[in-house]
Amino acid sequence: MIRVLLADDQALVLGALAAVLRLEPDIDVVAEVGTGTEVLAAAQRTVPDIALLDVQMPGRGGLTVAADLQRALPGCRTIICTTFSRPGYLSRAMVAPAAGYVVKDSPPEQLFDEIRRVHAGLRFVHPALAAEALAGGASPLTGREADMLRAVKQLNNGLKAAGYPTV
Repeated sequence: MIRVLLADDQALVLGALAAVLRLEPDIDVVAEVGTGTEVLAAAQRTVPDIALLDVQMPGRGGLTVAADLQRALPGCRTIICTTFSRPGYLSRAMVAPAAGYVVKDSPPEQLFDEIRRVHAGLRFVHPALAAEALAGGASPLTGREADMLRAVKQLNNGLKAAGYPTV
């Protein structure tokens, strides 16, 4: 059995993840927590093989918690499970170190497969997100956010050239 700890601050998401994972014959959900500050104590109590962590949680985020788990329970491997399919988060997750990175809009079968791969000692990242991260560098900004920053910079330059105060 693959022992899994779940950490997500959205109760509905946490409950749904637990319910769907419990349908798999080789996966045992051993703990469910709603904040990052609860993860380490729950992990020490239940000794999971895999910790499935949300990136943003109250108290401590999943990337910080992944590093804590690596130090305290080196046999527990971490998968980041998030709504953020951003290359910057992926890069930070790999440094944390997380063994996997899955986006919440992925099909359940992909999550099951990723848990099994990570449990087998492999690392897994969705191929499209990995390619985007390699092509786009380490910025956590989306393309649209980067465009907005460039537009503000251009506006500031125009205002400054005209003698107006800048934003």
